[in-house]
Amino acid sequence: MDCIELFKKAAAAMQTDPRYLELDAARRENDMDEELQGLIGEFNLARLDMNNEASKSEPDNARISELNDKVNSLYTQIMSSEGMVRYNAAKSECEAMVNHIDAIINTAMNGGDPMTVNAPQGGCTGSCATCGGCH
Repeated sequence: MDCIELFKKAAAAMQTDPRYLELDAARRENDMDEELQGLIGEFNLARLDMNNEASKSEPDNARISELNDKVNSLYTQIMSSEGMVRYNAAKSECEAMVNHIDAIINTAMNGGDPMTVNAPQGGCTGSCATCGGCH
């Protein structure tokens, strides 16, 4: 079996990890949350209105300020909702898992022993050029 097939199997296994399952459940719950989806729709429309006003040859700065306040208020409501808090926590956990996987792959590609790689600390960027060391 070549490495691409092994990575496909590893990716499928990743989708059974509790961290991934929590992210998927939080995403589905948010998709079904009509109140949250309404806020997101309202946010997108207000942001579009603000961008349209700002792009006019003679924008109404008071209107832009009003729309900006509305966008910021909606964003705060969205991000502080229980579902988004849960989603963002789960997303952070999954990103840490993917960063660990990326560190393993990068170590192997640079000739190191992938079996010795510990989870990166401080947030791996995926670029060894900015790396402070992951093992």
